[in-house]
Amino acid sequence: MGSGFVEQALPSWRRAVLKVGSSLLAADEGGLSPRYAAALAAFVERSRANGRDVVIVSSGAVAAGRALATPGQAMGLPARQALAALGQTRLIALWQGFFDAPVAQVLLTHDDLRHRRRYLNARSTLRELLALRAIPVINENDTVAVDELKLGDNDNLAAIVAALVDADILLIATDIGGLYSANPRIAPDAAPIDDVAAVTPELYAIAGGSGSRSGTGGMRTKLEAAEKAAAAGIETILFDGTDATVVGRLADGMLSGTRIRAPRTRLAARKYWLRHAPSAGSITIDPGAARAVRERGASLLPGGVLGATGDFARGDVVEIACEEDGLPVGRGISQYAAVDIRRIARKHTRDIDAVLGYSYGENVIHRDDLVAL
Repeated sequence: MGSGFVEQALPSWRRAVLKVGSSLLAADEGGLSPRYAAALAAFVERSRANGRDVVIVSSGAVAAGRALATPGQAMGLPARQALAALGQTRLIALWQGFFDAPVAQVLLTHDDLRHRRRYLNARSTLRELLALRAIPVINENDTVAVDELKLGDNDNLAAIVAALVDADILLIATDIGGLYSANPRIAPDAAPIDDVAAVTPELYAIAGGSGSRSGTGGMRTKLEAAEKAAAAGIETILFDGTDATVVGRLADGMLSGTRIRAPRTRLAARKYWLRHAPSAGSITIDPGAARAVRERGASLLPGGVLGATGDFARGDVVEIACEEDGLPVGRGISQYAAVDIRRIARKHTRDIDAVLGYSYGENVIHRDDLVAL
């Protein structure tokens, strides 16, 4: 490992998002290569064997499809979208070839993650895939994306996915050692930066653009991703995905690369947001449910719900108030719209589907989406 980075211990983690760029997957002659992906897949396998979850955010569909393109073909947006459609199957086949466990393809756009209902649906799907011990491989849906198909998109998508699945760390595999004081490809005296307390304008000033023919994101977009992740209390790790020794040591809990810290823990960041996010309405609950929320941090079930005030939608932040004294008990993200909550109030969880004709799960508010006051 000649990158000059000092080896340090990784932060403790149970769930990670691993972002792999197309520069690590593209073959020189076109298409995909397992050259660097094999070591990254071995890291995923070892992590899973130790009881951890890894979600992969993988670029490479356009690079895979490019091998099927006519030589000299113009690469406008429609052509790139067609290549992405052709390359998706090859990209998933590459990852599936490394694992005995099933690989699940999940295609997202930023619009899916901005729309509250689709956001919750995507989160529920990913949580279920992890519960099934599948390996989600996420990519942007380049076949339908228009303005989203742009420089460095999957770096930022990976940060959003990390928050979506409640990851502890975001691992970004690059084709250089990590963050340097200058571009190491053109500045021989560039010094490695092992530890970053916070992303600053000074760091953005030294970040470069794309470093390879196949890649779409340079170090700047990785800093943008790290800043997004830090806001959710998630640390970001930048490392050289082309160095099998560096990748292998990650599985041992050791990093040679850059650690970008978050100002507060993931849980603290989420609780802070829930406490201060605008409320769209309120849910009234009985004293027994109020005690369960206050004393045990329990999820809120429909049996303890008495009613709902306002016209909030599924995914909105709402107040939770006790019917007995009217005092606030907590705040959380509602899994059901106000109109639905009024219909399932005081009902057993097994009756939700029969009453509504559908179900988003047994919880009105899941404990992970709730902060007691």
